[in-house]
Amino acid sequence: MAEDKLKVVATNRSARHDYFIDATYEAGMALTGTEVKSLRQGHAAIGDGYISVDRGEAWLENVYIPEYTEGTWTNHAPRRKRKLLLHGTEIDELLLATRERGVTIVPLRLYFVKGRAKLEIGLGRGKKLYDKRQSLKERQDNREAQRAIATRDRG
Repeated sequence: MAEDKLKVVATNRSARHDYFIDATYEAGMALTGTEVKSLRQGHAAIGDGYISVDRGEAWLENVYIPEYTEGTWTNHAPRRKRKLLLHGTEIDELLLATRERGVTIVPLRLYFVKGRAKLEIGLGRGKKLYDKRQSLKERQDNREAQRAIATRDRG
């Protein structure tokens, strides 16, 4: 997938902070016209969202896509359930994985590829507080190392 054709609308930064992401999947979404128009304007919040599997179908819940400002009576509800378009084998894999204790399905990124809205979802295992501290320390150490290399190369 070429990065230049990818237009990111929203990311869930807290997901990678709160979970170890084991596997990622790309899912399409069944959206209404006003939802797509609102997404094209760059409006969405997926931080509170989650994915549930019900009767062999995956659903995206609690994701905020605001009403389209130019919409009429055909506007959508901002926090409605949205169907995810995945293969049956992928849904079975997700369902099987979530039966383990501490594993959940979280939305990671909402973006457009070749004009189609896609959602990157991940299988996440919850981090403990000490894991979060360790991740922050590693990120800070990497940042300091990059700064040191940059200053050394300049001087």
